[in-house]
Amino acid sequence: MPATANMSALLRSVRLLKFSPSGLLQITATKRNRPPLGRLYSGALGGSRTGFCSRQIRPLSGNVCSRVGPYAVGCVHNYSIASEQRDETSVAVRTKQGLQFDWALTKLDSSVRRTGRITKTLLLRIFHDICRTGYPNSNQALLLLRSCGSLLPEVPPQERTELAHHVWEKLLELGAQYDVSHYNALLKVYLQNDFKFSPTDFLAKMENANIQPNRVTYQRLITAYCQNGDIEGASTILGFMKSSDLPITEAVFNSLVTGHARAGDIESAKNILTVMQGAGIEPGPETYLSLLTIYAEGGDLDSLKKTLEAAESSDCSLMDKDLMQIIFTLAKAGYQQHIPEMVERFRHERGYIPDAMNLCLSLITHGLEDTAFYILKTFPVLQTDGFNSDVPALGSFFLRHCINRGTPVEKIGSFCKELQQSNLHSEPLTFSLYCALEAKKTGISLQLMKILKEQDFPIRAHYFWPLFAQYMKDHNTAGVMEIVKAMQELDVTLNVETLSNYIIPVFPSTDAAQTALKDVGVSMESKGILSSEIRSLAHDNLAKLYTRLSDPSFPSLELINFRGSTIMAFKRSSDVETMVKITELLFTDERFHKESTSPPEGTSYFLYSLIDSMEMEVQAQEGKLRKYFNQLQTRNIVISPNIYRGIKNLLESYQVPELIKDVKALVDTKEKWWSSDSVASPRAIGYTNTKVLLARLAELKANNKPLNILLKQTLQNLCAEENLQSALELKQEYEDKMTAGSYAMLINMCCRHNNVEEALSLKREMSRKDSSVALDASKYIALITTLSSNGKVDEAVDILKEMKEKEVVLTDANMSTLFHGLNSLVTSGGAPTIKKLQDTIFSIGLAKPSASLCSPLVTAYLDSKDISGALDAVLECQKLYNRLPRIHDIIVGLVEQGDTALLQKAMDFVSQTRGEMTMLYDLFFAFLQTGRYREARKIIETPGLRARPGRLHWFAEKCISANQMEALEQMVDMTAKLFECDRDEMYSYILRICKDTNNWQKAEATWTKMQEENVIPRERTLRLLANILKSNGQEVPFEVPESWYEQDFKPEINFRIESATDYQIEMLALCKKGKVKEAFEIMKKANKSGLKINSATCDHLIRALLAAGSIEDAMVVKNIATSYLPHFKLSDNANNLLIITHTKKGQTKEALQKLKYMLQKDQVPSQLTVIRVVQALANHGDLEGIQEVESLMKGLNTTLNLSSMLFIHNMALAHIKNDNLDSALEMLEAVYTSPDSTSPSMSYLFRKVLEDGNDKALDKLSAMAERLANHFACYRPASDLFIQLLDMDKVEDAKFMLARCNALAEQKDVLISYMSHKAQIPGQIGKIKTLQSLIPDFAEKDILYSYMMKCHAVDKDLPAAKALYELMQKDGLVNDLSLKRLAKLYHDAGEEAPFPEPPESFSFYVEQLKEKAAKAKMTEEK
Repeated sequence: MPATANMSALLRSVRLLKFSPSGLLQITATKRNRPPLGRLYSGALGGSRTGFCSRQIRPLSGNVCSRVGPYAVGCVHNYSIASEQRDETSVAVRTKQGLQFDWALTKLDSSVRRTGRITKTLLLRIFHDICRTGYPNSNQALLLLRSCGSLLPEVPPQERTELAHHVWEKLLELGAQYDVSHYNALLKVYLQNDFKFSPTDFLAKMENANIQPNRVTYQRLITAYCQNGDIEGASTILGFMKSSDLPITEAVFNSLVTGHARAGDIESAKNILTVMQGAGIEPGPETYLSLLTIYAEGGDLDSLKKTLEAAESSDCSLMDKDLMQIIFTLAKAGYQQHIPEMVERFRHERGYIPDAMNLCLSLITHGLEDTAFYILKTFPVLQTDGFNSDVPALGSFFLRHCINRGTPVEKIGSFCKELQQSNLHSEPLTFSLYCALEAKKTGISLQLMKILKEQDFPIRAHYFWPLFAQYMKDHNTAGVMEIVKAMQELDVTLNVETLSNYIIPVFPSTDAAQTALKDVGVSMESKGILSSEIRSLAHDNLAKLYTRLSDPSFPSLELINFRGSTIMAFKRSSDVETMVKITELLFTDERFHKESTSPPEGTSYFLYSLIDSMEMEVQAQEGKLRKYFNQLQTRNIVISPNIYRGIKNLLESYQVPELIKDVKALVDTKEKWWSSDSVASPRAIGYTNTKVLLARLAELKANNKPLNILLKQTLQNLCAEENLQSALELKQEYEDKMTAGSYAMLINMCCRHNNVEEALSLKREMSRKDSSVALDASKYIALITTLSSNGKVDEAVDILKEMKEKEVVLTDANMSTLFHGLNSLVTSGGAPTIKKLQDTIFSIGLAKPSASLCSPLVTAYLDSKDISGALDAVLECQKLYNRLPRIHDIIVGLVEQGDTALLQKAMDFVSQTRGEMTMLYDLFFAFLQTGRYREARKIIETPGLRARPGRLHWFAEKCISANQMEALEQMVDMTAKLFECDRDEMYSYILRICKDTNNWQKAEATWTKMQEENVIPRERTLRLLANILKSNGQEVPFEVPESWYEQDFKPEINFRIESATDYQIEMLALCKKGKVKEAFEIMKKANKSGLKINSATCDHLIRALLAAGSIEDAMVVKNIATSYLPHFKLSDNANNLLIITHTKKGQTKEALQKLKYMLQKDQVPSQLTVIRVVQALANHGDLEGIQEVESLMKGLNTTLNLSSMLFIHNMALAHIKNDNLDSALEMLEAVYTSPDSTSPSMSYLFRKVLEDGNDKALDKLSAMAERLANHFACYRPASDLFIQLLDMDKVEDAKFMLARCNALAEQKDVLISYMSHKAQIPGQIGKIKTLQSLIPDFAEKDILYSYMMKCHAVDKDLPAAKALYELMQKDGLVNDLSLKRLAKLYHDAGEEAPFPEPPESFSFYVEQLKEKAAKAKMTEEK
């Protein structure tokens, strides 16, 4: 205590000690103990420099705790006192929870190391993540506090300090334990941010918190006094440090240099260097920098030069970053004229670019953009923002920050002009506009658009969408109209997307929107307005649409503007007459087509698009379409052969070949209107006149010339024309020239024409010529269907066996075709035929049994009203293949027949095989569908029955698609008391039918029922209901979802809670906003008030608390609920969340215990829960725990689709954690060397080992993988390791591994799978390029190019896609899918593609490539 007493006496003295170099500083010298790293890691520019310090210096027994001088401008703000009495959590929780955020904290550290700065967005994201855990640890708090200083150059100092205070308060509130290092970090932030505070008050806060200051604390307090020129205050602390035998380091002397200078005593400041030498401390770079900074503040260039020379002569060479600090000081002091002198001294050291960027950002933050721009132009190399290094983009960061800081547009324009003229940035103005739009800065964006407009840059409507979006959110009609006015000033046309998506939705009705637009001068005859009107009419009334379009006064409007909405209307409508009238109008009226497109051509494509969009709806609407096509023919409407072929292909894929003849009747045989040069250049449209081809064939035959290609083309034409007779005659004439492909075409056409004898004859003839030739799967299936439907079942079975012998691979598309083929035999072949084919397909292994492939047999019995036979077929399917096809329809049939004996038999069987609950639901749905609601209610009220969301959703969707409102309403009503039934979901199904039928009265009644039942609606449900009411001009009786839960809750001001319902609504709203702590407080308040919150709300709150990591609070809520709800228990979701939360906190024993508890209560854990438990046990090396979980899972009655390697991988990982590598390797090798091994993936294990940095384990596993590859030809482990190394940017390691195991380059499946995965994620093109560089001779280069093009499409990178297209052309590897993607990129960029866009859909070309790959693989295997 002597030191404390002495210090107190010193502080109570009347006059304070005057600093004297000959007095206080005669101390025992200490060498400079700060390592060079301190200078390199002092953060970005923009704050005062302070030296490096360690976390913890020895504690002191005394404090500086009184006011030392009268200088303080501010105080230490309201940061709270941190005491040691807030430790409310267990040691286990606090030691484990930090692991959750290692990745985020590493990201912060990585950002600082790479760039010397971090972004506020990243910092806040990590801060919020830490807050959500509820238990921030000391290290996390320290890192966050340290990040609130000069590491944020893009944030003003005042805002950085406010952020630091917010972090301090919030983490303290969450239980963070602060020590002296945290107070020192806060001091450092104050110094870097030039924050004015009272050192005395700061020390008092520390004393009240029972925190002892250390040497670093005193050093930084001295710096604080010196920054304000208060030498007396600094002297007092310095004297205390001397009396306490604390070492006086270089950092103290550096501060005193600053202090004397700012007190106006430059000579004393300079004399500090002499005093240091006298004390045995040589002045270092930091000392000289302190002196240089003072000269820079006064603009003393001569002294700057002399001091720089003195520093160099003393071997204290200043780094570029030190010079940047001087430049920053000169700029802030207004002496920009001296900056060139300092810039000339730059040596452009390593790290110059990030340091200079931080200098520029700090200067801009302080409003010194001109100086920042001068520094920008000194950058030694061009910085590019993309993969194309030929495109300069220097200064993008500069322009972005200028925009964010609100720099005047005139100044930004001048910067952009100079950058472009100097060829430093290719498109600075457009990039600035992009940044302004991204930042939602309306004024700057519009001014930049005006500048671009003056430079003849095209301003497009979608540029304004981000500006509209912010006004849409607030329903600000005035703001929206201001943007519309700006668009008019810039001569930008309001297109239909802008009107439909951003303008009209802001207004209460379309009429109100049109009135407002008319008031600001928007023409009601514009394309956008007209398109919106037509789309609206198409949605509401086809007859009105025709009346409007056929009006002679209606202006020209291209079909493309309303084609989609018209197609949707055609699909929904049953008014064929009006559909035909509209089509005829489009066919004859040139107002709806481009000048380059004739009306017939545009209408043909409209018909193709109609069929393309319908997919499986074609089967359901076959009668309507046939009537439609027939009426079109009577109106003399024709289509081109090319369009006919496209429609024919679609109808074949939809399994509706009967419509092809009706479409063919529309083909114009004259071939005049769609191509004026069809005779001169027939291949221009891909279709040549058959007569011309036949004549040419005869000529070639007469001259004895090769005619194979021409023969094939002629046959193709005849097949396209469905001219079977002529095709067969041609085949007869040129039989010796027929190829396998030609036979395949003829066989397929015979099948379409149901000419079974000729098809079979052609097949046999083809086999005689070459028995090894195989048809493709789709043609085989068509032949089997035709044979079977004509009674030739044995021949069809032979064809199936041939498919198996020739190893014909059935894709998913082929499986669908096979199903439709079997289904088509229901009427023609009957059950015996289908059963024989089905048995053959499954017995020979041509296809795996599935519910869809089993269902045609059941359908045949149901179609013939043989319910008993259908039931027997289903029972056999279940026994043989574990499938229950169409069981619902069978039960419905039995209920309708009233056959109680068979119904009982069916129910007993379902109960035995699928469980009693499944049986009850099947019976419930059958009673609902047949209108037996009384019986249905009895079923659903069975004691112990609980909600099965998947089953309820299935039946609801069935009702919605069939528009069965009554059955759906009954289901919703009956399930009101069903345990765990999601009532909001139930009512949303009714609202969906109301929306489809536009029945607002029913919707309004549904809303009333929801209130009666006290249902808390979700956001989407409210939106749906509001949309129904608004579209019918009705008042919405509630606030729209955008505002009802987002507004801050202030009960003492504007909301009073009076009932349990009010508490429940508010708790759910707070949970929605992520404010679970506030919701928890309301729960406790309700409990104190004696109000009983319902079980659903309690469960919701428990789940929200668990998601936030608050297990203890969640258990409090559970205890409250059970106090008045004795039977309350956690739902499945809550139990799963509880277990997962335990695993996240490292509480594996608790997690395992809860898992066993769930199973004991007959609750089934989710797949994710089991995975997380096993992984957590593995991370703790708990091998026995993993084995116990595996045993529990085997005892389950249901499968969770867990990976076969889940337990093996994690047991191996547990062995590794226990340093038992030999056991791990033995286990893994046993799996991969087994004769029955399927070579499963090892990616997870490799990734975990790499993430843990366990080099010893990695070496052993790597050796094992190479051994398996080289000795057992098992390449999967080595391939997985190679991919993981590549994915984690360990390129050199991947390269070495490839050199040791060359066969990895041939593992196409693994490599292609990796590329496929990466191509779906933005910004991953670099990974694929790295793979390409490692394996430059990758065999499947066409696949590689396809995935690279997909990457460019995902990244919306048109320039890179263009370059890739040129490379693909050069290598001759262009495919339709890549062309389709590239064409879309051109279209999105507003450019025209230099090639014709492939006409089919993306899915069509994807399937095409899949089939090609499958055939190639089959060929390889042969």
